[in-house]
This record gives sequence, structure tokens and C-alpha cells, in this order.
Amino acid sequence: MTRGEPPVTLSPPSVMAIDTVGTPGLWAATIGAVVVLLVIDFFATRKPHEVSMKEAVGWSIFYVALPLAFGLFIWNQYGNERGVEYYTGYLVEKSLSVDNLFVFMLLLAAFAVPEALKQRVLLYGIIGALVLRGIFIALGAAALSAFDWVFLVFGAVLLVTGVKLLKDALSGDDHEEKDVSKMRSVRLLRRFMPVSDEYDGPRVFTRINGARALTPFALVTFAVLMTDIVFAIDSVPAVYGITGDPYLVFATNAFALLGLRALYFVLQGALAKLVHLGFGLAAILGFIGVKLVLHWAHLVWPSVPEIPTLASLFVIIGILVITTITSLIASKKAEERGQEPATPSASVAPSAPSAVDESDDDRPNSLSAR
Repeated sequence: MTRGEPPVTLSPPSVMAIDTVGTPGLWAATIGAVVVLLVIDFFATRKPHEVSMKEAVGWSIFYVALPLAFGLFIWNQYGNERGVEYYTGYLVEKSLSVDNLFVFMLLLAAFAVPEALKQRVLLYGIIGALVLRGIFIALGAAALSAFDWVFLVFGAVLLVTGVKLLKDALSGDDHEEKDVSKMRSVRLLRRFMPVSDEYDGPRVFTRINGARALTPFALVTFAVLMTDIVFAIDSVPAVYGITGDPYLVFATNAFALLGLRALYFVLQGALAKLVHLGFGLAAILGFIGVKLVLHWAHLVWPSVPEIPTLASLFVIIGILVITTITSLIASKKAEERGQEPATPSASVAPSAPSAVDESDDDRPNSLSAR
């Protein structure tokens, strides 16, 4: 597609057209680039090591500069409207990814993952998230092209999620410690195989007295993959609330996820200071939920107004700025009172999952965060 050429319109018989800039060539190039970046990340984490701040910052700068530069390409090639949709969608996804990082931090702390192995766990989580979101995006595009009321369903999902986030933030349970022994994913794996009490590098299986057993690395990786499903349910409808283009939805999700590994090590100390993050994300999801409901209503009753994408961009930026400022002020006041916010690792037992407790799911064991 050359500059100035209108977006491709995919219109299967008897369904609503999908307006997208994603030509087969652009899809192939984007997926190829994502695979190459994942391969680079895989080799970068092949030798377990503790990540220095210099290394983490360097990768973070790269993974922020790359999507910003790609946005300029979208803006220049397909016009202002598509450019604004891309940047707004990317901002939404990046905001949600910060909350994802907090959950990852809780899981890594609860499983007492060694510093040298955290990169590989995060990488597997990112790969799983990309696959799951790709599936959700395809299903979402098919549903939206066939039924207008899917916009209403997506809007309802975001509104319900926003209310839940708000309740959790008000009660202080939005980032509580994880008792991993109660997680369904962990209990499921432990029913089928014993679990060793020691990490064996990035290996999924090891041997206990000659018998094959799962390692704690396998448990934490599986737990992270399961949380990816929950994240996908929230994030994909959120971006569809910004743009109906499945290619832009995929691109914004992919770029937001690719930088998570490095961003984790940059923000792991600062995340605890974002005490109002739950309120901000609740407001963003609620706003996009309303936007989707209005869009559905506009399709049914054309006189109903819609929220412009550019206005959405400014609203989301405003919410994030206010959330960050109020969080820093609240954290500073807490520190002055001698009540510095606790990081997840400060309240989680430092012991790895133990094979001794495999026979009793109901008794507290070293998998539990105490």
C-alpha cells in the first residue's frame, strides 16, 4: 500500500466491513518483526543472570522508541486519524501493562524466583500473552464484524472490570500478596505431579529420587500464563474501544507487551509508590466502556453522539498524570509518617515450593505467602 491509498476494507458476504490498514504484507512484516524481537529476547536471557539497571534501562528505551517510531510511520502513511488511534491504543495498553507488572511482581515474590531466572519467567509470560491476545483479537474482529451488539458487550465488560478495580482500590486489596497454594492453576499442576523444593535453573522438570517432578519454575510460569488470560479479557476490549482496526489492536498490544521484561526491572522499586494506580485504571476502563456503549448506541440511533478518539487520548493522558501525581504525593506523605509502602517481596515468604507438602492441599505449606 502506498501513501495516500485508502485502507483495505475486508468485507465477507453478509457481514459488516472491517476497516483496516493491515494488508497481508504489513501483517507478515509485523508478525515477523515480533518473532525476531522475541528470539533476540530469548538469546538475551539464555544465560541466567541478574539484570543491571543499565541493561534494563537500555532495553526499556529501545522498546519505547520502537513503538513511538512505528506510530510515526502509521501517522505518515495512513493519516492523522489512524495515528491518533494507534498512539491512544498504545497508551491504554502500556497503562494496563503496568498493573500487569505488579501482579507479575507478586507472583515472582510469592514463588521466591531467583533474580537470575526472573527474565526467563517474564519472557515466557510475554510469549503466552501475545498468543492469547492474538486469538482474542481475531475472535473480537470476527464478532464485531458480524454483530453490532458486541460493542455493548465489550463496553459492559470494561465497566464491570472498572467497578471491580475501584472496589479493590478502595478496600486496599488491588495489590495484595498472593497465596499461591490457593491458586487454581497451581493446585491443578500439583495434583498430577510432585514438585521439587529447589529451582533447577530454567528447567521445567527435574528428578527427585529418580522420579520425574516439576520444578518451582514450571509452577510460576504456568501461573503467569494463567493470569495472561485475565489480562487479555480486559485489554483487548479496551483497545477495541479506541479503534476498530484489528491490525492496530494487535500492534498496540504487541508493542506494549514486548517491553514488559525490561520495564519490570526498571520499575520494580517504583511500582509500590503508585498507590493510586487502581483508581486510575478503573477510571480509564470505565471511560472506554462508556465510549463503547455510546458507539453501539450511535450505530443503532445515529443521533447519539460519540466520543472522538482525540478527546479520548487527552482524557487518558489526564487520568494518568493525575494518578501519578497523587500517588507520589501520597507515597511521600506516608514516608514522612514512617509508613513507607511495602513492596510485594517484603511481605512474602522467601521459601520455594516444597515437595514435602504435595500430599496435602489443605495444609499451609511453603507455597503460601505468609
